[in-house]
Amino acid sequence: MTGGPEGALDLDKLFAARLHAARVRPYLATALFALHVVESRRVPTMAVDRHWRCYASPSFVERTSVEELAGVWVHEVSHLLRDHHGRGDRVARERGLHGPGERLRMNIAADFEINDDVFGDGLVHPAGAVRPTDVGLPEGQLMEDYLRQFGLGPRTQHMAWLDCGSGADGLEREWDLGEDGAHGLTEQERDAVRFRVAQGITGRPGSTPSGWKRWAEEAFQPPQPWRVLLGAAVRSATSGSGAGEDYSYGRPSRRSAGVPGVVLPSLRRRPPRVSVVIDTSASVSDAELGSALLEVAAISRAVGGRRDLVTVVPCDAAARIAHPLCRAEGIPLLGGGGTDLRTGFATALRAGARPDVIVVLTDGQTAWPATRPPCRTVIGLFPGRRASRSWDEGDPDYVPDTPPAWARVVDIG
Repeated sequence: MTGGPEGALDLDKLFAARLHAARVRPYLATALFALHVVESRRVPTMAVDRHWRCYASPSFVERTSVEELAGVWVHEVSHLLRDHHGRGDRVARERGLHGPGERLRMNIAADFEINDDVFGDGLVHPAGAVRPTDVGLPEGQLMEDYLRQFGLGPRTQHMAWLDCGSGADGLEREWDLGEDGAHGLTEQERDAVRFRVAQGITGRPGSTPSGWKRWAEEAFQPPQPWRVLLGAAVRSATSGSGAGEDYSYGRPSRRSAGVPGVVLPSLRRRPPRVSVVIDTSASVSDAELGSALLEVAAISRAVGGRRDLVTVVPCDAAARIAHPLCRAEGIPLLGGGGTDLRTGFATALRAGARPDVIVVLTDGQTAWPATRPPCRTVIGLFPGRRASRSWDEGDPDYVPDTPPAWARVVDIG
């Protein structure tokens, strides 16, 4: 890419491009000015490392206009803000993607995630900037999604030159100054920069692209472990006012002293009863059913380990029987048809002592009760095909109702 002797890096031109980028993308200004520039004749264009250094080729800066360089600045800092290096490392471990070829795919997929909405509105599309439509893929997805949908081949041959550095895919380059090199940001400083940028986006969203809005929301409210959320929702429901409470004459009320000759019952707290309704319809996978039984065990722990107070109701279009959890190993998760969890609610409420809490584990493709049950409700939604198929197979245009407002909803997985 360089082709011949190079002069010194034109910092004035490079910094003028950064200033232009900050003017047209003011919400990225904090991140743009946090980058430290390092002159390098070994990078093809511009690249970043995970420590927020920006390596720039003198020949590339010389032959590129200020307007295009501004787009490159925004592109490179986007890799760092979206943590493509950390996400690349996680994907490599989880999927066994190792070697330069797989890291090139990560770089391309990360570029797809950025380039679909980063340019325009005062920011010129740099020459050679790739987009997902170049390989026939839709826009608006994440790096991890794109990685599953394309491989290296004829359609990506023109992208082989891409190298945005270790900040884009996590693989260190020979030109990286490393963790102990000069002018790198600490982890706390990097987090502070991300927070300031996210604060600017959420505070004044304006015409901010949807990809950046989504990023900013996750930066302020990072995804939490769903099992912790489910357990907390169940504990909150079982400990709330009215749950597991009943009047008892076993210990008279202290107010009886004020009513001679009358014995008043006292309000005593008993262990709460929980009924778990499991969606066993055809739209729920075997893996999700297996996960549901694990959640039943977690739910019993959330209410103090009283397995005798937890029942399980398998339900597709009909609910058959409520099984005591003390026989959980033999609970048959039968089903495979359509879904109508209204029958599951009805069975749970009819089974012996009325439950204090109903926990529903489902993919959401169901009708819901028209009225609120006489107890608290927690809904755990399985991921995946939640909206891909109707519970009414005879109506392909049917869109399932969203979970009712009176239930606490937790996304599972």
